Amino acid sequence: MNKIVAKNVGKQFGREWIFKNFSFEFLENQSYAIIGSNGSGKSTLMKILTGMMPATMGEVDYVYNEKKIDSRDWFKDLAIAAPYLELVEEFSLKEMIDFHTNFKKLSVKREELIKILGFQKSTYKPIKFFSSGMKQKLKLALAMYAKSKVLFLDEPTANLDEKNIDWYVENIKEVSANKVVIICSNQQYEYNFCNQIVNLMLFK
Repeated sequence: MNKIVAKNVGKQFGREWIFKNFSFEFLENQSYAIIGSNGSGKSTLMKILTGMMPATMGEVDYVYNEKKIDSRDWFKDLAIAAPYLELVEEFSLKEMIDFHTNFKKLSVKREELIKILGFQKSTYKPIKFFSSGMKQKLKLALAMYAKSKVLFLDEPTANLDEKNIDWYVENIKEVSANKVVIICSNQQYEYNFCNQIVNLMLFK
């Protein structure tokens, strides 16, 4: 996957346009921050870019060697962490990681990921007993350490305390090489490593 191309993308709910005429190329080995005030459509745009939601206007293409990738195959290249994506709370941490790797391989082994998380004492603990911060950290780790060409993060440090925000800042820099990284955020510390900033307010 060499690039993601958005062409005149817009989303309308009822009579209201959230944004429109969004055109941009996201290139490999680059990191992007999508910013904008609350309600500007950052999460909506991410859902469109990942194929989770159809656009009202325009189109999104994933391109490899100048050839479009079928939208049904996009998921092979994507890793996503977002507040609206849930974990299987009946699983233990070990079971959740094993289940996840059935669909998306990781760049590290399960034991190494648990060590990176600092969750060694929670290996067999059901996810439903995790704090909201632990759940968010697990979502991030599963996405950040996936073998993917594109990494999407929406409000990555939501529910994280200061210590775990530092964990995110340290680890995101390590895993962002050789990927397209797209972060939707209004917190500068979440995206200050990004090469480009895209202000969605310009597409109203």
